[in-house]
Amino acid sequence: MSSNRTITPSTLSLSDLPWQINWNKDRCTLCGQCTAVCPVQAIKLSVFRKRNLDTSLDPAKRRMSGFETFYGIKQNTTIEEACIGCAMCSMVCPNDAIAPERNPGTERFKFHRDQEGVPRTRGGRRNSTDSLLDQIKFIRISMLTDPALDAGRHEFELKTLLGRILPPKENLHRLKTKGWIPPVREIYPLIIGGMSFGALSPTMWEGLQMGVAYLNEELGMPVRISTGEGGCPPRLLKSRFLKYVILQIASGYFGWDEIIHAIPHMKEDPCAIEIKYGQGAKPGDGGLLMWHKVNKLIAAIRGVPQGVSLPSPPTHQTQYSIEESVAKMIMSMSMAWGFRVPVYPKISASSTSLAVLNNLTRNDYASALAIDGEDGGTGAAYSVSMDHMGHPIASCLRDNYLNLVKIGKQNEIPLFAGGGIGKNGNIAANAASLIMLGASGVQIGKYVMQAAAGCVGTERDRCNVCNLGICPKGITSQDPRLYRRLDPEHVAQRIVDLFVSFDMELKKIVAPLGRSTSLPIGMSDALGINDYEAAQRLNIKYVV
Repeated sequence: MSSNRTITPSTLSLSDLPWQINWNKDRCTLCGQCTAVCPVQAIKLSVFRKRNLDTSLDPAKRRMSGFETFYGIKQNTTIEEACIGCAMCSMVCPNDAIAPERNPGTERFKFHRDQEGVPRTRGGRRNSTDSLLDQIKFIRISMLTDPALDAGRHEFELKTLLGRILPPKENLHRLKTKGWIPPVREIYPLIIGGMSFGALSPTMWEGLQMGVAYLNEELGMPVRISTGEGGCPPRLLKSRFLKYVILQIASGYFGWDEIIHAIPHMKEDPCAIEIKYGQGAKPGDGGLLMWHKVNKLIAAIRGVPQGVSLPSPPTHQTQYSIEESVAKMIMSMSMAWGFRVPVYPKISASSTSLAVLNNLTRNDYASALAIDGEDGGTGAAYSVSMDHMGHPIASCLRDNYLNLVKIGKQNEIPLFAGGGIGKNGNIAANAASLIMLGASGVQIGKYVMQAAAGCVGTERDRCNVCNLGICPKGITSQDPRLYRRLDPEHVAQRIVDLFVSFDMELKKIVAPLGRSTSLPIGMSDALGINDYEAAQRLNIKYVV
């Protein structure tokens, strides 16, 4: 409420806020840690005046009612300082005296957020928590228990291929006629998707790279990580660890200058080049790196002034259509590395993705296709885009795979799926479902942040201030006071734990299918679901 006590359409009460602070006066020692750590200044130290009523029944002891003045924690009710439910206050409180609670009542707050006609932007995933992938069951199990296929007793590796996979005879023919065969990489089927240097904090990025290097060099797991658009730290481009990295180039060549100038100095080729055309949660909209996060280093890498907001650039003016764009960029990226590196596009899941795939089948240099579903790639977007735009990854992937089957190229162009994998924590089961629907591998992003760095954002709109540079855990902030909360070595350790546990769970799923030596790509007869319409749409078995 304003200082002159007038009520306006923007006036809020505590009952209007999505999160309310529950503060215990008797436990609180007024240490101030909660107010210091709150990323949005939702709480402050304030003076309270409380009236005390004397309820004594003895008239002789009865006294006049008085007032008690005391200090305490007060919650702000302005839109800009509304609690986001991150619970950092309860994490640092030594006495368990404070915690946020979700308001089960009104949703009026969403109408107040669109101040001055500006729709709300936020990070995190969409508000829906439904997941079709979690409903899929694996129904084709070996009738004979075979200890040799038990992931707990038998060691076997699960790998996939990234690159144009041609029959041996055709490879030999191309080698004789053109002197060149498509490059192919053997990688782990779980890829850390594109989260750019700038979107993530320096410590988070360093921790991810350290974890990937350890997995490759100490555990022998060929895990790969995508850089996201906008370039990457110069020292990585000149490092031998570049071979574990998928360099992502956007269709607007954002950050491309730094990479192209570093090519003569690269000790290793990158694993692959991923050309980003779209992101799943905001197709056609692109990401937004807000000015709070564009520091001197990021501005230098991206070739822009410091302190300006950076929306994803539009497609370069030399490209007039998706078909021409894909052809030009795949050829130019392939030529830049002497046709030694696989190059493939990443697109948003859409009903028109089949047109892109059909174009790739006629392009000899296209190595794969990555599809990002509606729950993927959410860095900073309008809420209306995140909640109402996009295509589910399962059905889009299935359409593309069945199209490859129809033309006989299902083993030639690998498909990689992303968006909503592990949304409810079932990462191995979700990945296995997509692999059996036709994916050669899957990409994850938000799950990595939750598992490796303790991201507190959820699909129910808790925290989700990734775009504002005030991440309370320091995961998506460029403020040293925040990102120093993260220890990159701890992040690396958690990444290793994540992949080792995923590896065991995935083996526990695929081993009983009798596929201990290769991934069950497209093995859809092993899948069932108790939703008849979904079963018909995905062309899998309906089970009840």
